[in-house]
Amino acid sequence: MMIVTTEQVPNRTVKELKGYVKGSTVRAKHIGRDLMAGLRTLVGGEIKDYTEMMAEARQMAIERMVEEAEKKGANAIVAFRLQTSAVMDGASEIIAYGTAVLLEEE
Repeated sequence: MMIVTTEQVPNRTVKELKGYVKGSTVRAKHIGRDLMAGLRTLVGGEIKDYTEMMAEARQMAIERMVEEAEKKGANAIVAFRLQTSAVMDGASEIIAYGTAVLLEEE
């Protein structure tokens, strides 16, 4: 599955528009990670546990978006975007979205 942030793909033509697709996940903080994060804020630097947690959440959201696009018969997703928001104290949603299309070579 080709995923691009642009609306067009060089040397490819959109043969069919399949529609909007998305994938999301909500992740909550873990008490063990919170303790380490609290210590990290005292000395500064990257909070690697949270970096890894958010990377996993992005990957899961993208995988879910791709599954939805495949069900629609798409071979690409254009205008791909990622967005995050806090849904409650200590929990964030990651959403991946774009437009599923069927591309063909020119």
